[in-house]
Amino acid sequence: MVAALREGMLKLAGREADGAIINWLSADDVTKVAAVVNEAAKKSQNPGEREIVARIFVCPSENADLVRESAKRLIAAYLTVPVYAEFHKWLGRGEMLQPMWDLWKAGDRKGALAAIPNEVVDQLFVHGSAEKCRETIKKYFDNGVTTSSLAIVAFDPEVDFWQCAETLSPSAN
Repeated sequence: MVAALREGMLKLAGREADGAIINWLSADDVTKVAAVVNEAAKKSQNPGEREIVARIFVCPSENADLVRESAKRLIAAYLTVPVYAEFHKWLGRGEMLQPMWDLWKAGDRKGALAAIPNEVVDQLFVHGSAEKCRETIKKYFDNGVTTSSLAIVAFDPEVDFWQCAETLSPSAN
């Protein structure tokens, strides 16, 4: 398995490894990422489908304002790192995230957080009722993920972490 973001590493994962470990992307982004991995696999000495493992950020809370404000801190911490910034430009979020990057670079951390669109948070963090979370997680699988690593984030003090893990498990259906 190869941890990969953009085309070069994704192709390496498809060509030389059992698959790719992906991170910080939406369910819709998986389609693009998985296609790169599997296309490279077809051209390899060992063709066939590859494993696509995704870390998926999940906060099963219906307090969308709290989730969004909390998630923005994580988004700013990661997506201002050049390799993640380039990844999100490649995915097509450059225009939406450019104001955050500009403010961050200028030293305005508070402004950078405020500049992160809720739309980006909603793409990168699965949140809402447990049922809605399960539906969104299913979209990751429908789009090419074969194994998930759920990163259950406890932004909402009203949400019990262990109950979330149980509620979101495949056996909960």
